[in-house]
Amino acid sequence: MLKARSIKKSYGTLPILKGVDLDVSAGEIVSIVGASGAGKSSLLNIIGTLDKPDSGRILLNNADTSVMNQKQLSAFRNKEIGFIFQFHHLLAEFNAIENICIPAYIAGKTKVEAETRASELLEMLNLGHRKTHKPSQLSGGEQQRVAVARALINSPALILADEPSGNLDSKNAMELHQLFFSLRDQFKQTFIIVTHNEELAEMSDRKVMMKDGLIEA
Repeated sequence: MLKARSIKKSYGTLPILKGVDLDVSAGEIVSIVGASGAGKSSLLNIIGTLDKPDSGRILLNNADTSVMNQKQLSAFRNKEIGFIFQFHHLLAEFNAIENICIPAYIAGKTKVEAETRASELLEMLNLGHRKTHKPSQLSGGEQQRVAVARALINSPALILADEPSGNLDSKNAMELHQLFFSLRDQFKQTFIIVTHNEELAEMSDRKVMMKDGLIEA
């Protein structure tokens, strides 16, 4: 479903990615691990089209992102890729359901369509009673689950998560990890997760080890 081919990236004279190849199948949960500076987040940003490689190609469901212009990339990213970061990045002035609906509005969904889907996701994530609460009124685990719902609202082909449990205590971290597997089982969702959490990495279908800008194992 995803093919990354010969991905290279440098910042100034510093090479970060030195020719990375990665294949991910639909419905697979892949963790990417390695020391800080190994290139994990840089690779994730390039897969997610948030950054461009110096050379190489990303193909997602046979769509080649290297030939897309910025407008096409933005529309493709919003429809096909969901993002979960270490910090939830919820908008403080909006409540839970409003935050979740934003990608759907960008995709052209009506208010009724977006709110119906957002409500379904909140119920599934046991947050139906929190839909009108603002981020400051939610716990850390609840904030991150709202961010997961936002990532899912457009039914993307791929979810990219960068240290998704890095800001959570051990209980909430485990609940979030189990949620990823439930979503995969329920929706056949595909995940690529950059993590330092060994427990999550070992739970994954496949663990990819990066070192010095290359996939080592």
